[in-house]
Amino acid sequence: MTVVDFDTRPTSTHSAAPRPAVSRPAGPRSGGPHPTASRTPAPRPSTAPRVFAPQLRVADKPAAAVLRVIRRGGLVLRDEIVKETQLSAATVNRQVTALIEAGLVRERADRAASGVVGRPRLPLEIDPDGPVALGIHIGFRVSTITMHDVAGKVVGAIQIPTPSSSDPTEVLSVVATSARRFLTRFENRTVLGAGIAIGGRVDERGVVLDHPRLKWSGVALGERLSGAIGLPVTVAPHVEAMAAAELHLSPELESQGSTLYFYGRETVGVALALHGAVHAPKSGPHTIGHLPIRGAELLDPRRTGRLEDAVTDTAFVEAAVAAGLDVQAAGDVHKLAAAHPETPQGIVAHALIAERGRLLGEAVALVADIFNPDRVILGGQAFTDFPGILPEVSRALKATSAEPGREVRVTGAAGRVQQQAAGAVALDGVYTDPLGAVARASA
Repeated sequence: MTVVDFDTRPTSTHSAAPRPAVSRPAGPRSGGPHPTASRTPAPRPSTAPRVFAPQLRVADKPAAAVLRVIRRGGLVLRDEIVKETQLSAATVNRQVTALIEAGLVRERADRAASGVVGRPRLPLEIDPDGPVALGIHIGFRVSTITMHDVAGKVVGAIQIPTPSSSDPTEVLSVVATSARRFLTRFENRTVLGAGIAIGGRVDERGVVLDHPRLKWSGVALGERLSGAIGLPVTVAPHVEAMAAAELHLSPELESQGSTLYFYGRETVGVALALHGAVHAPKSGPHTIGHLPIRGAELLDPRRTGRLEDAVTDTAFVEAAVAAGLDVQAAGDVHKLAAAHPETPQGIVAHALIAERGRLLGEAVALVADIFNPDRVILGGQAFTDFPGILPEVSRALKATSAEPGREVRVTGAAGRVQQQAAGAVALDGVYTDPLGAVARASA
């Protein structure tokens, strides 16, 4: 197998995929009386959460197709939309007018071509002052709350420590309180809904069936947060959401076969995207934390033989402490290896990094060989925050995988992957039915 060269060039930062396809949310598809927070974040009664369903492809509504082209192009003309969508000029004009009236799109008279005879052709773009969507990522140690415009851009973000309590009521109370306060910053904007990304298994009702890291079981996450923050919500497993965010960042993935997304940080997980749609199995996201590892000498000090007990950030730090290093975070190990490479502690730190990279690379190779995707994307801070680990991952891929020609690259979202994942969940329903989303928010 040839050496795997990781492509770490950033991809386009505007939201550019077709409806990234994790799915159409459940619940009313247009005009239903969902309680929303249009211009005030005051809590309202609970509503049935909208959640990802295991649906690979859904035919676009005309408004969704038009909005997708505008999101992808930045500044586009109506005849370009006609060409790309294959819709009639009359249909495109009707959808553009409706999108403008909904506040999603605006015309840019200042960017019209000069010296043109006849009626000027006005470029169109996503209105940066239009509606927004709230994203929440609940992590094991840190949770993020973000606001996204319809182009997918983060227009505001906060980060809070996730309470260490295993009581979901306490954790969700802290998250909801922070979200409500955060919403007050956007009282002059229409908030179309909220998206929640979280680890573990999530069913189509927005219930967290099992989250081993948080020790949750049967937590009605969607219903609780919908009532607490006064918005309809969409809930998704966070690795599937990250894969959807990758489709936003890399529009070329829409029509280029299959993509395996491999995530590593406080958990490890994978998601599979097929032709621009993230596969969401009814049984929940693919579980790989239990996979066996081989040859762990420094990592996995408790000798469980499980991947997640060896390569996650917490496991990595525990192994470093057990090996005699005075560190508190994964970054401390990398700093020690870089700053003191010839000292005994620096040598141990480098050995820990090499072993983590090898175990991650072997896991990526084995899972990829099972799914046989056209490409693999590595995401999560285990890969993006510490570039020094990538050569070790590459060597392990080279030695383990049976497929020499598979493309492997690092996500373009870098350390913002959790924010982008929450935004992908929040905007999924908007991209599927933009006019319906605005109508529900205005009801």
